[in-house]
Amino acid sequence: MKFGLAIMNDFPPGAVAADRVAQLREQVRAAAQSGIDSVWVLQHYLGNMPTLQPLPLLSALAADAGDMRLGTNMFILPLRHPVGVAEEFATLDHLTGGRAVAGFGMGYRENEFAAFGIGMDQRVGRFEESVELVRQLWTGRPTSYHGKYFTLDEQQISLPPVQPGGPPIWIGAGPHRTGARRAARLGDAWIIPPHVTPERLQVLLGHYRDERELAGRGQASDLVVRRELVLDDDPERARSTGVAARGALTRKYAEFNAPDGTASYQHLASDAAAAETADQSYLFTDPPGAVAALRALAEAGITYVVLRMQWYDLPHERLLQTLTMFREQVRPAFQETS
Repeated sequence: MKFGLAIMNDFPPGAVAADRVAQLREQVRAAAQSGIDSVWVLQHYLGNMPTLQPLPLLSALAADAGDMRLGTNMFILPLRHPVGVAEEFATLDHLTGGRAVAGFGMGYRENEFAAFGIGMDQRVGRFEESVELVRQLWTGRPTSYHGKYFTLDEQQISLPPVQPGGPPIWIGAGPHRTGARRAARLGDAWIIPPHVTPERLQVLLGHYRDERELAGRGQASDLVVRRELVLDDDPERARSTGVAARGALTRKYAEFNAPDGTASYQHLASDAAAAETADQSYLFTDPPGAVAALRALAEAGITYVVLRMQWYDLPHERLLQTLTMFREQVRPAFQETS
């Protein structure tokens, strides 16, 4: 099993992002020394929290990352033209020595789409066409494409990526059958959201595997899930710390429309629902509890877990404490499967 670290690049209102950059660099260096395989950052526009945009940030962190991969979780693909996306991720791939991962999502916030002048009803079509066109451009060969939203005639990318065929594309999609099928068709991996319960995860993996087989794509090399992590010798203290910090972030996110109307996002509905989600899906516990939960994920077939250890106003020092405990008491349990 491999692990990634999703660092916090959206900060509490009033925070000055420039003041946090040194902390982010320290977190990335600590992750590189802790058996972490990759670093991930998110994207939003026009949000209610100061947010560093992902591609410039990952470029700035590349020197601190060592051999780790650097990915977006998730880049809002329908809001951008795929030619620009292909060129910018190719640039990131060069700046990182071929260690970029293109995490693409459809987005969901209505204010973002309205500001870009793109209808919410265009999300799926633009997303699917963009993935297809980006992949073609990353071959470095002249490309022609005639879709509903994008057209290109015998043009080729100015900067082919370092990785042959381009960075791997990891898809962000909702935790339901439609999302699983879309990720299976379009992506090299699917990053399953962190609030999915272990029981629901089994169902989703079934949909995902079945669709990959139907598409003739075989089994994915990585089965990926996100999890939230706070470690403490006292599991109750870990829970209270995690629920408070993650709950504050959930409340800020809930000020925008939910990603969809399914039951998949009921954790946004109330503090009680968020706490229940934490108990079912998050890893707010002591190191033995985290090892047990991660082993259960491995037994379910998960090969890659992207961990987030900081939210909203949780201090930088608290993240480093969790990361140290992870390095010393959790990661060694999975060395034989790395």
